[in-house]
Parts: sequence; C-alpha cells; structure tokens
Amino acid sequence: MGGDPEGPDRPGEQQPSDGVHRSGGTSWGQRWRASAPGRAWRQAAELDLMRRSMGFATQGLVTLAPLLIVVAAIDPFHENGFAQWVTDGMSLPPRESMPVVRLFATEREAARAGGAVSLALLALFGLSFVADVQSGFEKIWRLPAPSWRALWRQTVWLAALTAYVGLSVESGALLRHGLGDSVERIALLGVSGLLFFWWGQHFLLGGRVGWLALLPGGIATIIGLGGLRVFSWLVFDPMVVSNAEAYGAVGIVVVVESWLIGVGFIFFGGALVGRMLSDARRRRLEEPGTEGPGTD
Repeated sequence: MGGDPEGPDRPGEQQPSDGVHRSGGTSWGQRWRASAPGRAWRQAAELDLMRRSMGFATQGLVTLAPLLIVVAAIDPFHENGFAQWVTDGMSLPPRESMPVVRLFATEREAARAGGAVSLALLALFGLSFVADVQSGFEKIWRLPAPSWRALWRQTVWLAALTAYVGLSVESGALLRHGLGDSVERIALLGVSGLLFFWWGQHFLLGGRVGWLALLPGGIATIIGLGGLRVFSWLVFDPMVVSNAEAYGAVGIVVVVESWLIGVGFIFFGGALVGRMLSDARRRRLEEPGTEGPGTD
C-alpha cells in the first residue's frame, strides 16, 4: 500500500532498461564512451574535425595555392608547375592528370609574370592558412592562443611547408625509374614527412608540448598521408576523367577540393591520435603501482 516502494526502488523486481542493455551495472553506452573508439569519436566531435578539414581545404585552395603556384612556376624540374605538384600529391598517372594540368596551365604563365612584391603579398595571405592550422593544433592539445609576438613562427612554418611540398615533388622527378628508386622515394618521403610534422607541431605550439608526446602524432600523420595516396589512386584517379567529361573545370575543382579535405582530415586527425596516445600513456603512468623512474 502507501509505504510500499515503487518504480526503480522496488526490491526483487526487474527494472526497465530503457533500451540500454546492462551487464554488471555498466551500460553499453558507458562502455562505448570508455572505449578507445568512443573517446576518439567524442574528441573528434569536440574538435569538429570534419568542419576543420573543410576549412583547411578552402583556406588551402584560396590562400595557400596561389603562393605555391608562384613558387612552382620557377620549378626547373617540372614544366607543368603547380599542376604537377597537385597530380603528384594525388598520385595521378600521366593520362588521367591531363585535366588537372589544363586547369592550372594559365595560372603558371600568370605566376611567371609576378614579381617579388606579389610573392610577398601571397605569402602574407598564406599566413591565414597557417593560423588556422595552428588554431587546430592548439584546440587538440587544449592550449591557449599564443601572444602576437609568436606570429613569426607562422612565417617560418609556412616556408618550411613550402620547402617540404617542393621536396616531395622533386623526389618524384629525381627518383622515378625502377623499383629501387621507388623504394628510395618512399623512404625519403617517410623520413622527411615525419621530421616535418613532428617538428611542425612542436614549433607552432611554441614548445608547450614535449617532443615525446608529439612523436605518435607525426607517425600517424605520415601513415595517413600514405593511405590517402592509395585512396587517391583508387578513387580520385577515375573521378578526374569522369568529372572532367561531365562537368568540365568545375568537376576538376570538386575533385581537388575533396582531396584537400582528406589532407586536412589527416593533418588534424593525426595530431588528435597523437594526443590520445599521449593521454593513454599518461594514464598508465598514473596507475597505482606504476614505477616513475625510467618511464619518461
């Protein structure tokens, strides 16, 4: 009657699960949130990873690409300039790359006509792209924005990025004959990429995150970019020709922009994986019974 407990407090009575299966007092939702994939999903949502990747692609096409077009115009090894840089990054074979080459053909001639002043202005616009990358890294590592006195780091990082992209493309021109050269190029891209992305995060973050904590993110980024090359060869390769035939230049821009979104996803996703691995390592070190000496 009146004193009898009701609802969830009634003893001996099976409680409704509200659609959630429970085992040992832990719901599947709690297990998912505590799992590595669940934490990754939640932190990617907090970072708004897809939106940042799309912003990376837009900024890259609008602010960074004009600077790279000017730099690529003086490339002595590639007569197609920036178009060759793009097709190499997308792993497009010569025949399928022709629509991309035609898309950027006029840009190469215009870039050659530009002088030092135009190059400096384009570099200034490119800094907005670097600022967006820096903001993403700071959010991943939960750091405040640095002082305006640290803006010089963006300029140095932009120059390093341009040099890294140029080195990646030039390695294809210098090492392109036979299996041995292919292996050498893969090793060169792997080592140079790891050094750039490892150093790049540390430099943009002003040294506020240790080298050891940043290393897994650099490795994850290089693995992701290698996977993107394979994905581009399988997916974007046929899309370039079909989109060029169906939609013309607009279709090519859509494919290039989609590829840049993938690059942005790996830029930020690799850094996020690195932070998650660093957090997991710290949690292991903080567990009771874990010895401190020799674990740094």
